[in-house]
Amino acid sequence: MHICTVIGNVWATQKESTLSGLRLMVVRPFTTDGDKSAETMIAVDTVSAGIGERVLVVHGRAARHAIGKGHDIGFQTAIVAIVDSMDLADGRRIGQTADHDQTPGATSTPR
Repeated sequence: MHICTVIGNVWATQKESTLSGLRLMVVRPFTTDGDKSAETMIAVDTVSAGIGERVLVVHGRAARHAIGKGHDIGFQTAIVAIVDSMDLADGRRIGQTADHDQTPGATSTPR
């Protein structure tokens, strides 16, 4: 599993038949040090995530199960949850989007 940020959509007019009707999103793994990962992945969106939202991404059998087509699909990565928040060991609270992140001792309220 990965925590990722949705950074885009994929539009494909020609695709393998088992992918018909599925929404494909570009996701980037979340890093706790604040640096953007150079890696990106394509994931089937099962929860109607939006660009900028942090999501839980699963792979393999879990992804095929979430997509709902079992072994009869040519895809193994799926978005299965939109993250409301994460509390990290260093006291930071990571929000649904970067605008909702809070650092320890911050006096402003999340947007």
